[in-house]
Amino acid sequence: MRRAAAAALLAGLLLTAAPPASAAGRGPEGWAAGTTGGAGGTTWTVHTRAELKEALANGGDPATPKVIRVVGDINGHEADDGSLLGEQDYAPGYDLGQYMSCFGEDGTTWSDTRYDYCKRQRQLRQTGSNREKAQIQLTVPSNTTLVGAGGDARLLGVFLTVNTGTNIIVRNLRLEAPVDHFTTWSPDDGTQGSWNARFDALSVITGKHLWVDHCTFTDGRFPDREAPLGFHGERVGRHDGLLDIEDGSDFVTVSDSRFTDHDKAILIGSGDGRGDRDRGHLKVTLVRNLFTDIAQRAPRVRFGQVHVVNNVYRGRTPLYALGVGVESALFSERNVFRHRGGTPALAVADYGGEHFRDTGSWFNGRPAGLNAVAGALGLGGEVGWDPADVYDYRVLKSPSAVERHVLRHAGTGRP
Repeated sequence: MRRAAAAALLAGLLLTAAPPASAAGRGPEGWAAGTTGGAGGTTWTVHTRAELKEALANGGDPATPKVIRVVGDINGHEADDGSLLGEQDYAPGYDLGQYMSCFGEDGTTWSDTRYDYCKRQRQLRQTGSNREKAQIQLTVPSNTTLVGAGGDARLLGVFLTVNTGTNIIVRNLRLEAPVDHFTTWSPDDGTQGSWNARFDALSVITGKHLWVDHCTFTDGRFPDREAPLGFHGERVGRHDGLLDIEDGSDFVTVSDSRFTDHDKAILIGSGDGRGDRDRGHLKVTLVRNLFTDIAQRAPRVRFGQVHVVNNVYRGRTPLYALGVGVESALFSERNVFRHRGGTPALAVADYGGEHFRDTGSWFNGRPAGLNAVAGALGLGGEVGWDPADVYDYRVLKSPSAVERHVLRHAGTGRP
């Protein structure tokens, strides 16, 4: 560990650690305006999981301002001795095939007595899940800037969380979503059952004033298409979300970032029945991000006042992009959708919401008409707020300008 307490070094370190023009020289736009992270505090430089964990603790005073520079790869499964832990290290004897067989051939009903190993497999799955979580979860405390040094800093299989933290910046990092070795099959979830993985790449629980900038979120080395086969000929779901923002979190901006090759990208809001926690919160801005080969949730919103502006959606045809959930107020503005063979109808989905508004978005180079799409779903055209009345922000006003900027600047290591 190399630790420098001299605040005079901070400005220079930040300039080398983050994209210089569009990140280091400005603050966040949108709801997270004013977020400063760990500016002015101690600077840590970390190369391993153990060093990162120590830096987050900050000498026993985690909430004191600090800048943590990540160099190279940090693997969430890295033990203190440098070895990498796997499924059998967390739960020796666990077997996915045996676990699945205990639901029967059609995957509908679990039985501890279906085979003599079923009770043990159930216990091993739970034990392994808890041990994996304890290993890969790293929590970012208040007043922290977590930033990649250079263009190749990666968090691999880290379950990065914010839990009641405030004033946090996460920048210039490639976050590879964790593989849940002990994902759960839920036979009553949906029409045929569903896998429910436990870990996100970044999970924000009751966090406030958070800026995520110039990051790349992806399944990386472990895409869903390479997962083992599960029930009904479908792949086992080993990933949860890329970015979840829940439980009364507030004042969040996600800017100039990439979300790629994943099923469920961004969830805003804990659940339809969590209004007591989320109502009046979940103020989030998504600006100039790139969504490539994302199946859904870009984002899906409950309760929040969410502004989605100048983002680009491309690649495989999604199930939907913008999910309008219960009591949400989603304001879409000049986003670009490019999907061969699709129609503007895939851009918006109704998940119990009532209101949606779009201004000037495009689908395959033409006006998308998303307000008409939303109207056909029963979603009204007013959301009760206008971002221009709340904060200052710049808007790119042509599809070519939006695409040119986003393709050049979004993601880790880009200017």
